Amino acid sequence: MLATAHTIALQGSTGHLIEVQVDISPGVVGATIVGRPDASLMEARDRVRMAITHAAPRWPSTRRVTILLSPADLPKRGTHFDLAIAMGIKAADAGVPREALRDTVFLGELALDGGLRPVPGVLPMVMAAAARGFGRVFVPEPQAAEAALVPGIEVYGVRSLAQVVAQLCGEIVPAAEPVTELKAASTLSWRGQDRREEVDMLDLVGLSDAKYAVEVAAAGGHHVLLSGPKGSGKTSLAERIPTILPDLTREEALELTAVWSLSGPIESATGVLVRPPFSAPHHDASKASILGGGTGRVRPGELSRAHCGVLFLDEFPLFRSDVIEALRQPLESGEVRVVRGDDAATFPAGGMVVLAANPCPCGEFHPSAGLDRCECPEVARREYRRKVSGPISDRIDIVRHVLPAQPHERDPFAPREGSPEIRGRVTRARLRQRQRYAGLGWRLNAQAPGHLLRERWPLPDPEQRRVDDEVYAGRLSRRGAIRVHRLAWSVADLAAVDEPGEREVETALRLRTGEPLRSSDLGRVG
Repeated sequence: MLATAHTIALQGSTGHLIEVQVDISPGVVGATIVGRPDASLMEARDRVRMAITHAAPRWPSTRRVTILLSPADLPKRGTHFDLAIAMGIKAADAGVPREALRDTVFLGELALDGGLRPVPGVLPMVMAAAARGFGRVFVPEPQAAEAALVPGIEVYGVRSLAQVVAQLCGEIVPAAEPVTELKAASTLSWRGQDRREEVDMLDLVGLSDAKYAVEVAAAGGHHVLLSGPKGSGKTSLAERIPTILPDLTREEALELTAVWSLSGPIESATGVLVRPPFSAPHHDASKASILGGGTGRVRPGELSRAHCGVLFLDEFPLFRSDVIEALRQPLESGEVRVVRGDDAATFPAGGMVVLAANPCPCGEFHPSAGLDRCECPEVARREYRRKVSGPISDRIDIVRHVLPAQPHERDPFAPREGSPEIRGRVTRARLRQRQRYAGLGWRLNAQAPGHLLRERWPLPDPEQRRVDDEVYAGRLSRRGAIRVHRLAWSVADLAAVDEPGEREVETALRLRTGEPLRSSDLGRVG
């Protein structure tokens, strides 16, 4: 007696279809799981046996049960295999029709009484099932809204194993206790508040140069380095970048929600994240927490959880050297690949990375602004600045030296723009990019391959020669030239011009090298 059920195994954000083949035959009584299961999956034998005994009698107690998770060479981890194993056993034991398992994927952990429990990663698993042509999926009830975000697949949110059996047999679905949602409860009365709902670009006085730089960065998805003495406004500026970003498109929302789903069930009321995320980990964070990893199942790090949003690394030189150097590949490719033994996981990392750094350990060194109160030895300054290595700084598109607001910038009657106005310009600039790159696999200027930019969207000849001259003079690397090209298009998109010209390329060069912008550049927005 052989039956096959289907579920999904995750390697990072990639889902693999798993056939759960169950054979019930005479022999030594017992249950065996083969196919490279981990410890939590080996424990499924006891969970499934007790769940079937209590909720969907009967268990084939007088025969041998062999469970193969195919393909057998792929490592399997997690408790979400429980429901598929249980349905394979019921079908092999004639408890449900075998044909009812066709075109169906089962996801969920079983309790001993037969109830279902939520599991992480439901959205990417359902996306993988739909991509393989399956038309129906059973998930724990609280995660039905999350699974229903995937078009073209019928979702059944169920509470217990007995309800699944009844659905497949065409019987009356029995009542069951609601599924307990997988949420943590704080033991503290204090609650941290999301400051992004309270901040606005209107709060910042002065900083016109830096404000324009982050507007260009937001328009094209560029990485930014903010350097300046303490109290100059670097953190305040970075915290307000999400307020000028438009809502996520449906494609972006599904990508981001799938990444967050890998860390646990989504708590959003709509089941999908609609606003760009903002993450600001402490500088003592480990490499695994920033890039992804962990013991057992590989989880996405803060870099991937900030996909389509902003990852802010304040006091960047204080981060561990291994974290700083590990950012090289994600900053260049827009993805994180974690390889551990024979296990490999790939996560998206297409958000903006914003770095903030003081000019020295004490944060007082800035002679050009008349603030040279630093007492750090020169060797300490060099060692501090050396933490931001050349390969890292070469991957940063925009460099800005932030100075405290000057007295003439503190006029309370001077016109200032709020986040909604800036967000409108950024939204229009991003729309131009989506139309320009439609069907090519990327959405923003920062993601466009350099060779295709030069072939299909080149700079005018005089401006290209200007960039090449900077390369030949050693003031710009080849990678830096590509980033200037991308920045020039972002400046042009903000100004609503058809292609970059002399002004746009000059502005892009200044943004790249850290030179102050001209007053005429700051007003060139459409």
